[in-house]
Amino acid sequence: MTKRPTIADLARASGVSVATVDRVLNGRHPVREETARRVYDAAKALGYHAVGLLRQRVFEDLPQYRLGFLLQKPEQSFYKAMAKEIENAALSVTRVRANAQVDFVASSTPGAIVEKLKVMAARNQAIALVSPDYPAVTAAIEELKERGIPVLALLSDFAAGVREGYIGLNNQKVGRTAAWMIAKAARRPGKVAAFVGSHRFHGHELREIGFRSYFRENAPDFEVLDTMVNLDTPEITHEATLDLLQRHPDLLGFYVCGGGMEGAISAIREEKLGGKLLAVVNELTPESRAALADETVLMAVSTPVPALARETIDLMVGAIDRGASSVPGQTFLPFDIYTPENI
Repeated sequence: MTKRPTIADLARASGVSVATVDRVLNGRHPVREETARRVYDAAKALGYHAVGLLRQRVFEDLPQYRLGFLLQKPEQSFYKAMAKEIENAALSVTRVRANAQVDFVASSTPGAIVEKLKVMAARNQAIALVSPDYPAVTAAIEELKERGIPVLALLSDFAAGVREGYIGLNNQKVGRTAAWMIAKAARRPGKVAAFVGSHRFHGHELREIGFRSYFRENAPDFEVLDTMVNLDTPEITHEATLDLLQRHPDLLGFYVCGGGMEGAISAIREEKLGGKLLAVVNELTPESRAALADETVLMAVSTPVPALARETIDLMVGAIDRGASSVPGQTFLPFDIYTPENI
């Protein structure tokens, strides 16, 4: 078991005395701002248990910003990692006190999202969320906008003309990149397919459009089958993949445009098609990393989540301080590409 860092460890790491660390922790006597910040940075690096208290002491005179984040699917590895990176990014902000409240919606229905939005709006000055594009969600965001609460779209765009900005990948380019990889890796033209979580997810739609457009423009000898909806769930994706393989035993490959890739991976392994079926998925998670390692998956397109978290917090603080005009309509981040050779 790793030893828990002590005040003495913290003092050594920050280059100050134990008495100085005690003063920072307990606010007994004034400490220079530069020294206090050095102690705080060392506490973060060590994983010191009272880092939250240190942050409060060091930044107590700075303006406080309450920022709400509403993510999808709390059981998915990607969203768990994203929540952690948002918390890390908030702790790393030094010019203001950024307090991040992260919550999840287990269901992507309009009612569930709107209900969570209302609760979050009561406690936060700005909100960023991942959501399908529903009229009811747009109406709720319009109401928040009238109340002066800016809302940003994460990963998948929605409520165009109402939300303050979109932060994520250029999803059409992601879809084209997935198609390019499959077309280049295939030994011959053949059938390919795509899964989307929901046609209400604008990001999934754009990825599907990009996927189809690449084949139409650059590889017309390939046949792109009808798109399947998997509701971002591994169970549905597993069954749909097995059904797809049964109906099209000559299938060359497919792209999972949204979530649920775990089901596709398990189906490929069940049918012993690893290295034969060209599968592209999204995000580098423990599941996709393992699938790349044994060549069940050809490629994973990944969001740079730490950069996404930092950029989102910066835009939210800017929207609170300077208003909607300070937020660009779209902020595209470069995406990462992983193959079995570079994980």
